Amino acid sequence: MTRKEKPFDRELFFRALADSTRLRIINLIGEQEVCVCFFVEILKTNQPKISRHLAYLRRAGIVTTRREGIWMHYRISTPNDENAAKVLTDVREWLANDTAMQLDRKRLDKICCAPQLPVQLQGSPKPAPVPVS
Repeated sequence: MTRKEKPFDRELFFRALADSTRLRIINLIGEQEVCVCFFVEILKTNQPKISRHLAYLRRAGIVTTRREGIWMHYRISTPNDENAAKVLTDVREWLANDTAMQLDRKRLDKICCAPQLPVQLQGSPKPAPVPVS
């Protein structure tokens, strides 16, 4: 017996995009894979809160994960629904042009490019470009 694929949940998708923390996470991911610890550092909030938001984005089909040892890497996932994929692309472009979102990206870039990671991030994997499949 094959597992049936759930129909696309448009309402869940738009609810996922209706939260400022989730929009900041989407913006920070960009074209990379990013570990939860970097979201915690940049967004200055706790790990359980970030994980709840990431789980919401995952249920909505906006992000996907890859585990590497103890680390979970998050990246943007293009929804199967072509209209949702277009909306997500447009939202990401809009975020990239927003001044506050650009400041988040600059903070992420500054931390990632520093000669040494902050103490709370030492040992964690730096964001990396998403491998092309």
